[in-house]
Amino acid sequence: MLLISAIWTKIAAWFQRPPSLPPPNPPRDPWGAALAKTREPFLARLASALQEFGGAASWGEDHPAWGHLEETLLAADVGPAMAERLLTSLKKDFHPSPDELRQRLRARMREVLESVPPRPIPEGKPLVTVLIGVNGAGKTTTAAKLAAQAKAAGRTVILGAGDTFRAAAVNQLKTWADRIGVECVMPAQGANPAAVAFDAVAAGIARGADEVILDTAGRLHTKDNLMEELKKVVRVIEEKLPGAPHRVLLVLDATLGQNALAQAREFSGAVNTTGVVLTKLDGSARGGAVFSVSAELGVPVAMVGVGEKVDDLKAFSPQEFVENLVP
Repeated sequence: MLLISAIWTKIAAWFQRPPSLPPPNPPRDPWGAALAKTREPFLARLASALQEFGGAASWGEDHPAWGHLEETLLAADVGPAMAERLLTSLKKDFHPSPDELRQRLRARMREVLESVPPRPIPEGKPLVTVLIGVNGAGKTTTAAKLAAQAKAAGRTVILGAGDTFRAAAVNQLKTWADRIGVECVMPAQGANPAAVAFDAVAAGIARGADEVILDTAGRLHTKDNLMEELKKVVRVIEEKLPGAPHRVLLVLDATLGQNALAQAREFSGAVNTTGVVLTKLDGSARGGAVFSVSAELGVPVAMVGVGEKVDDLKAFSPQEFVENLVP
């Protein structure tokens, strides 16, 4: 009787156990998701071109498959100059093997991106970062994400609301600062961008902050007066803290593709741009523009935006980018 009672007790206890937790969702692959719109049509075209090579009896430089491969690269917005550079490299000592061609294309793409390495970030504080670019590229959101990531890493940050032309941008950055829990230097009535830059850097020095991140007004790269104003902002910062700004990040909208190159050339000619931030990569089918921006300007892609969350601003990785574009 005691044995039966013990058995029933164990059975009852088994049914009363809390249900086991479901297995965790697999981690999201941010690069795979971000490049989906570029990768899917690119791979479809690439597969077609590779099949032509695989069945080619004569695969010399004039074979039409090379033209189809060039069209594939152009469709991904790699750009004419970069497409020609990649094709010229692929044609050297080429053997008509689709697998080999895919591997060599991956290798050449990585070489292009790795040939412009990221600039070293100097030690000391505050580290001063200035974000520049046209309206709508995502500068204010990028400033906030940089601040949030720095704060999460235990660094003290001061944001500078340097877009004095748009009250909405100032309010947006202040809202972000309050949410993140960092200080935001706001423009005084009638203040110009250079004054805000000066005040933000001065505050960073006085408070011993680790970083000062300055948002600036969006400006058309064709407006000489606005570009001169940007040069003044940089000069004022340097006068207040010699050697600063340590990072000047050009924020470009990835959905513009090759059209962003014209912007990049003008901004890089006006101020010493140290890196590019490509935003909205997850919404673009023109991810191939990364190659032209980096190689033609000699400016490294420092970060990319692969989503809306704070953690979706990623340090750029040539390996991750290429492996997800040409898996």
